[in-house]
Amino acid sequence: MKKSVLIALHLGYWMCYILLIALILILGNQGRQGDLLPEYRIIKNIYIIGIFSGVFSFYFFYTFLFSKFLVQKKIVQLIFAGIIVALLSGVVASSGLILAYGPQMLFNDGWRSAYQIVFAVGLLNGLPNGIIALVMRGFISWYADIKWKEDVNKKNYEMELALVKSQINPHFLFNTINNIDILIEKDAVRASSYLNKLSDIMRFMLYETKTETIPLAKELAYIEKYIDLQKIRTANPNYVNYLVEGDAKNLVIAPMLFIPFMENAFKHAENKKLENAINIKVVIEKELIIFDCENNFREDTQTKFDQSGLGNELIQKRLMLLYPDKHKLEVIKSNNTYKVKLTINQ
Repeated sequence: MKKSVLIALHLGYWMCYILLIALILILGNQGRQGDLLPEYRIIKNIYIIGIFSGVFSFYFFYTFLFSKFLVQKKIVQLIFAGIIVALLSGVVASSGLILAYGPQMLFNDGWRSAYQIVFAVGLLNGLPNGIIALVMRGFISWYADIKWKEDVNKKNYEMELALVKSQINPHFLFNTINNIDILIEKDAVRASSYLNKLSDIMRFMLYETKTETIPLAKELAYIEKYIDLQKIRTANPNYVNYLVEGDAKNLVIAPMLFIPFMENAFKHAENKKLENAINIKVVIEKELIIFDCENNFREDTQTKFDQSGLGNELIQKRLMLLYPDKHKLEVIKSNNTYKVKLTINQ
């Protein structure tokens, strides 16, 4: 919480507290004429004690008892310490008036009545102020914890996204540039088209992914260009089957949620001569986005495949941060097929 907000919170509390005491003094003087009567003088001095005892008790609870006892859940010790501090606040607050003017300044019957009422003021005024201080400090600490967790989550998200991007970039770019280089001699027009798509992908990864969410249509356009560039690696036109069902209009999503799964699919789909060796499907419904990615793999590469899922692990962590209780991730391996199904609840 900002320092200015904390100061305003404390000032607001004490302004309300002083106004309340002023209101009590005004009501106590209603109907009286002339100089203040002795009884009213006593009431006024009691509330002067009340202000100082309230401040003393409030900040003793706020700064010391909260961290010493409440944070450590020492409730019994907190109760005893709070009572002692409340009584002490009454004594400390009244000491100035008693020492300056004597007990008669406060009460007409000397020290005996003075200390009795001082203790009463400490318990009835100091203790409630101390309890309010604990509540206020607890709220501030709770709010600070929430902000701290949000900052940590944001940093984790940024770090994990950077790791996912760094995992994809070297492998993907190296192969794509080599393939385009080879294609230049065979088909310069196609090579130029692929080079433009690579440029668009780089622009997307450098600029579009800096925001927390992007339009789903942009993510799908990125996926389509990514698949087109991957197709350069094979002469089989039906190596990849990509399908989008539904309207992506007005929908947003966290950037690069799907690409790591697809990167794994292209990395581990062994036989590029097979029809539909990789099947990618995105279904867009009213409140759901369903991503399916399925690829074939050889059994003898299963161990290697299982140990190479850095992108999968990072994505699962990101999903927990970005879509808590609003996503479902299913991973199924069977019959030389690896399938990932991710459902996002919008």
